[in-house]
Amino acid sequence: MSTYPLASRLSSLQPSATVAITQRARELRAQGIDVLPFSMGEPDFGTPAHICAAASEAITQGATRYTSVGGIPELRASICEASKRRRQVEYDPSQVVVSTGAKHTLFNLSQVLYEPGDEVLIPAPHWVSYPDQVRLAGAEPVVMPTTAEDGFCLRPDQLQQALTERTKALILCSPSNPTGAAYDEGRLRALAEVLRSHRCWIIVDEIYGELVYGDFKQKSIAEVAPELRERIIVVDGVSKTYAMTGWRIGWMLGPVDIARACEKLQGQMTSNPTAVAQHAAIAALSGTQEPVNEMRAAFEARRSLVVEGLNGLDGVACRAPEGAFYAFPSVQGLLGKKSSNGVISDDVALAEFLLEEARCAVVPGTAFGAPGFLRMSYAAHEDTLREGLRRIETALSSLQ
Repeated sequence: MSTYPLASRLSSLQPSATVAITQRARELRAQGIDVLPFSMGEPDFGTPAHICAAASEAITQGATRYTSVGGIPELRASICEASKRRRQVEYDPSQVVVSTGAKHTLFNLSQVLYEPGDEVLIPAPHWVSYPDQVRLAGAEPVVMPTTAEDGFCLRPDQLQQALTERTKALILCSPSNPTGAAYDEGRLRALAEVLRSHRCWIIVDEIYGELVYGDFKQKSIAEVAPELRERIIVVDGVSKTYAMTGWRIGWMLGPVDIARACEKLQGQMTSNPTAVAQHAAIAALSGTQEPVNEMRAAFEARRSLVVEGLNGLDGVACRAPEGAFYAFPSVQGLLGKKSSNGVISDDVALAEFLLEEARCAVVPGTAFGAPGFLRMSYAAHEDTLREGLRRIETALSSLQ
């Protein structure tokens, strides 16, 4: 082990709970133990065939060299076209920067926007990486709890109370990881009304925007509040919508000066995203959307199965999410119960119990700033979900 100290900035960084749980599940599976994977935010479908074919053709045609740092022109144009189709908002390719996944895009933004002394508002439950990216930039995350009764959405009065002269940005994720909750047009308009009087950046993570269910109508604040466009930065990518998590393509849409700053930073960090993956992303955005429709229909059926199953368990309560592919049940009714190994004191202990006893990998809500909850991904085959619910019910019935 090295005797030289590491950079002090790492002291504020927390390991990803989703990665930690998944790693433990992989260790158990490596031992030949059957563990059901409900912890990772990854579609279980394969990347659609026409996208893979486009990537193969791109390799044949020589897409194996460096590209422009912020993405090839054809992909930037496709992103603008897709955004106009989805959000009814026009962007110019100069406002686009393509990165190695949406997480990379968000990290770029944290480095070019935040400074020590800044505050960044983050509604909770929140994706695990938002606060750590803020801290790595030397700024302070201000976490604002939301409730299931409010649909896990930030209220305008909460936002008004949290805004200060130090507020540099607000991060919204809709639909949300981990709750699947999404902001409808009315909620977005109410937040925009508050934001009009305060000059902060509005970063909207819409990576799950194509995966909404039932009668819910997905809207972007970029469409709802065009008067705030100069301060709105949209984050998106192909990972969730097109089952392309491993291809690592995400992007930002926003003001030209922010795009150029992100591109400048990226040029010193990773340079361009993978060339062949960029061509695959063009095929995803501009090709048939039928595979997306099929995946969305499958996720919606799984949502019903999982929410109904969880609500049938004693001590568990789960609202139906508007989008994404996560159930986020309250398990507060189970805390304080006893297993053969001791008291289930919190959601972390419960997640560990379910991994060891039910062989089901779920993520504790504490990782998302929401103790007393669990996140269960339903990006799995219906048979796997049914078996998981059966195992969870059996394990919970042993608690006293």
